[in-house]
Amino acid sequence: MSAYDPIARLYDRWSSSVIEDISFYVEEALAAGDGPVVELGVGTGRIAIPTAMAGVHLIGVDSSPEMLAVCLERAREAGVADRLDLRLGDLRRPPVDERVALLTCPFRAYLHLATDEERLEALRAARDLLRPDGRLVFDVFAPSREDIEETHGRWIEREPRIDERADWDLAARTLTLSVRGAGGESTMVLWWLEPERWHSLLAEAGFEVAACYGWFDRRPYAGGEDTVWIAHVRK
Repeated sequence: MSAYDPIARLYDRWSSSVIEDISFYVEEALAAGDGPVVELGVGTGRIAIPTAMAGVHLIGVDSSPEMLAVCLERAREAGVADRLDLRLGDLRRPPVDERVALLTCPFRAYLHLATDEERLEALRAARDLLRPDGRLVFDVFAPSREDIEETHGRWIEREPRIDERADWDLAARTLTLSVRGAGGESTMVLWWLEPERWHSLLAEAGFEVAACYGWFDRRPYAGGEDTVWIAHVRK
């Protein structure tokens, strides 16, 4: 069972304040041209549904059946279910045979991968799904010491009646994230890397980095917690 299954019905409320990345990923999808795009970690469609509403056909992959069920409901409500092809699968082995111009992995989903072996497997799988001119776009983070000190071991009300707790392990570079609300509760582990390591892994997986941004407004990365990556298949 996916760690997201128990919180699928409260996920949209939990993430309701996260909107800064939506227009960025919609713009990337529109720039990809004809054909479907692939979104890994599609979840409840927070980004996929606005993308479909912009006219883009999208293959959405997620490991949580419950999140996919919510996504389908939301897509039907928005009138775009015919533009979404939702598939149950893993980041490392996406159930996709199509070759596409764009593959995205938003909202730090690659941080669910625990080892460099798993990361390389996922990145190589992404490369194999892309056309020769294709792009991989994703975002990740590495926490600041201030963020760790402010949140470690504390239950914080993230949204009304939804509490979140972050337990950080600097030695293991892990974040154990717990969420609880009236609709369910769950705990998951995220593994973070410094940007330099992501750059090396992309190169090892057969990508060339075209851009590394520090935020979704496309400012060049100059330090900080967040990185947004655009990588091309290396020729």
